Amino acid sequence: MNTLRSLIFMLYIVVVTVCMVPLIVIASFFGHAPCYAMAWAWRRAFMFGAGNLLGMRLVVRGMENMPTTPAVILSKHQSAWETVALQDLLPPGAHASYVLKRELIRQPFIGWALAAMQMISIDRGAGKDALAQVLEQGRQRLAQGFFVIIFPEGTRVAPGHKKRYKIGGAYLASHAGVAAVPVAHNAGELWPRNALFKRAGTVTISIGPPIDTTGLDEIEVNRRAEEWIEGEMRRLSPHRYKDAAPV
Repeated sequence: MNTLRSLIFMLYIVVVTVCMVPLIVIASFFGHAPCYAMAWAWRRAFMFGAGNLLGMRLVVRGMENMPTTPAVILSKHQSAWETVALQDLLPPGAHASYVLKRELIRQPFIGWALAAMQMISIDRGAGKDALAQVLEQGRQRLAQGFFVIIFPEGTRVAPGHKKRYKIGGAYLASHAGVAAVPVAHNAGELWPRNALFKRAGTVTISIGPPIDTTGLDEIEVNRRAEEWIEGEMRRLSPHRYKDAAPV
């Protein structure tokens, strides 16, 4: 059943994307509002397919922790699913700008949409200059009322594992003077990295208390975010961690 569900979803999302991405690009010429309205429609179609074709349900914990004003969201990254679903956590009418590698902008269809939506694209090989790119573009998006979403590990990581938390998101939050919001989830249990076939079930997203960056440098902000996220992952997926306490 999961195999059939996955194949139907793949065909469905390809058709939806091919049909809607040109509309997103065209809408971008008329301003942010029409562009994001079309992107919202694509996102709703994606979530509808994930829920009704794949059987992936969503439970959110800690919704009260999401700020009502622009902030930097630092999230665990396990699958492609959360790159869409996280935007549904924002306050009504708010939009998100993701920090992503520049190569994604050059991809057909999805890359066109990302470029039209003015995502924060960085050259990951630029070293310290990449931080300057995040700060410059991130401040602009925050000033425009966008939330900035970044995956501090920089890539998708399988459940039960972690990579080094990069400093970029914490650097932006501390230097822009906005809250950093840690987010954990277990989407990788149902949608593994690079896996064609997905499983039905429930994904839990957990939103942590926002970190007030006043008086904190990026190292401390990053440390606090990592500590909360990795601790929460042990509660969401205790079977993946030998040191996890029973829940």
